[in-house]
Amino acid sequence: MDRKDIIRVVMEKEYQISPEAVELICSSNSPEALLRYVLSTVNDSVIVIGTEHIDLEGFAAFSAGESISDKVHVFRTEKKKIFSSASILSSRSDNPSSKPNSLLVPDSLSEPTLSLKPDIVTAAPDPIIKSSKDSVLDSVPDSVSVQDMLQDIAYEPALDTPNTLDTPNTLDTPNTLDTPNTLDTPNTLDTPNTLDTKSSVTSSDQTSASYLASDSLSSVKAEPLTFLSRSSQVINRSNSPFFGQENSLPFSSSNRIFRAEQPSSSSERGIFSSSRDEYKHYPGKNPVTVVSDITGHSTCVGEYMQFVQYFRDRYSRLSEIIRGRINARPIESLKRRNFRRGGDAGSEEISIIGMVSDISSTTNGHKILSLEDPTGSFSVLIRNSDKELFELASGILLDEVIGVAGSITNDGSLMLATKLIQPDVPNNIQRRTGSHGKAVLISDVHVGSSKFLEDAWLDFLDFLKGESDSDDMREIAASVRYLVVAGDIVDGIGIYPDQEMELDILDVYEQYKKAAEYFREIPEHIRVIISPGNHDAVRQAEPQPALPENIQAYFPENIVFVGNPAFLELDGVRLLIYHGRSIDDLVASVPGVSYQEPSGAVLEMLKRRHLAPTYGSRVSISPEKKDYFIIDPVPDIIHTGHVHTLGVQRYKNVLLVNSGTWQDQTEFQKRVNLVPVPARVPIVDLENFDVKILAFD
Repeated sequence: MDRKDIIRVVMEKEYQISPEAVELICSSNSPEALLRYVLSTVNDSVIVIGTEHIDLEGFAAFSAGESISDKVHVFRTEKKKIFSSASILSSRSDNPSSKPNSLLVPDSLSEPTLSLKPDIVTAAPDPIIKSSKDSVLDSVPDSVSVQDMLQDIAYEPALDTPNTLDTPNTLDTPNTLDTPNTLDTPNTLDTPNTLDTKSSVTSSDQTSASYLASDSLSSVKAEPLTFLSRSSQVINRSNSPFFGQENSLPFSSSNRIFRAEQPSSSSERGIFSSSRDEYKHYPGKNPVTVVSDITGHSTCVGEYMQFVQYFRDRYSRLSEIIRGRINARPIESLKRRNFRRGGDAGSEEISIIGMVSDISSTTNGHKILSLEDPTGSFSVLIRNSDKELFELASGILLDEVIGVAGSITNDGSLMLATKLIQPDVPNNIQRRTGSHGKAVLISDVHVGSSKFLEDAWLDFLDFLKGESDSDDMREIAASVRYLVVAGDIVDGIGIYPDQEMELDILDVYEQYKKAAEYFREIPEHIRVIISPGNHDAVRQAEPQPALPENIQAYFPENIVFVGNPAFLELDGVRLLIYHGRSIDDLVASVPGVSYQEPSGAVLEMLKRRHLAPTYGSRVSISPEKKDYFIIDPVPDIIHTGHVHTLGVQRYKNVLLVNSGTWQDQTEFQKRVNLVPVPARVPIVDLENFDVKILAFD
């Protein structure tokens, strides 16, 4: 076994490994056996395997006859002591490929604090149904007669529906969502298929998975969480509604759990909502206020109630935005109405607000949306004869919160939609003015990659230092106050297949040290803000905390490290930073959205007032008590990256900027036909939000 084989095996297990550890294993008399032993016994919170994680004495004892299970048992016993207060959420499935999942957060470990301490810290104020049988809806005419539509067939699905997900203990409710697992990206949060109400919690020694993160020097992750790899993951659309069942314990837990408590109060609305938030203010000539950021505030341990709280918070805050535009009633009230055939139910317009739990189509091409609120679920029919409404409905995503207005069928089982309302940005949103200077927006630097465009990057640094040949460039540089980096500072290790073949720096710590050297060349009068991305050394589940303190220590003191996403104020200008991984979901799900025009994807986020609408797709989402992805209040600028293409767009006085990259096209990008736009730098005038694009190639 040579060095490349060792690195490849480690990457397949979703670890990274230092060059010293590779040499130590390679020099062993039995490198293959030693590698197996290391992978079986290494602390699960470790991401980068170093020489300190290779127990040669233990391996010698194991080779002499000691059972490796004894070694693993000792390790897990010690781990249980560290994670003594953690809760574990396990899945039970008859599918042999389904692995249990656990989410552990130790009391003894916490996210790293910012190395650049804020001068002032003040507390922020609190601010379905199953698709109908085609025989029921295939004959829906453009002018719908209830009698003709339903043909005396009740629009209520049979209970006892077959379980297509091979989960033995599911609820027989009319919300069956069969979503195939077409995703192949690693490290996505896998919520359990079912919960056994008799024993929904198992001990940690019954669970086997990779833990992402610790705050030790041996790891570069910031929070301990467990995620199943995509190879073993199945995304479930549970039979249980978002909000659970009234006065009952949850039987299943997935992307679709919701109601166990009443929605949060209206005072907890918006990005300023949680009393746990703290404004971090960094004063000076170029002040920064961190308004909302997960760093230091993560509460996720993977318990059922956290999924409930997460979806409840999302529904409560987004529905409140919509409620200011329509007079909606609870879904439960629709089912209590005494509808009679021949009554006035079909002529009365009724409005509801719900979270989309299912999307299906009839053979005649009509679309059915299943909506849920804290009181129940209801089905909404969008007829294909209503072209404008049907086109809008074609872009609706699972889990987004929408309002619907329409009439109810005579038997009270179906709404015929006449209007769909998304949270969207109000037309009268005002642009903030009064600031001055310029902000430079970049992302996806990818230091450490052999495709990193170092010459172009050095030209960019010369520009920031005012050393350009052009007078115009020097004049622009003199007015730069902020440099904002939206993730992927380094290329990382083990992010995509065969990545090690395209790395100049094989150690992730060395990648950050090299990046820090570059950032030390930036003039001190420029305030630098760095947010992480999916290539960075933080947990893969979003929202992501800021880079760990041991990595922050490499960088100069004029840098503010924030999480992903993060809502900031730059001398009064509201800026929302998000790396942009959910763009992958929007490109795959929303017609007309493409990688070539990434700002179009950000526009779709803004219409939904949510950065990652669909839960459990390509983006791993940690179920925090607060949904950090909700766009409220409306920012002046949304800055994203991730897809390596450049896009700038304005929408209702909001500037949308997707910055490009500093990395040339990789082999992986060639295979997926992604053509990057490198070395292009958007520069925003903070006074009037005009944008200039500078080229450094």
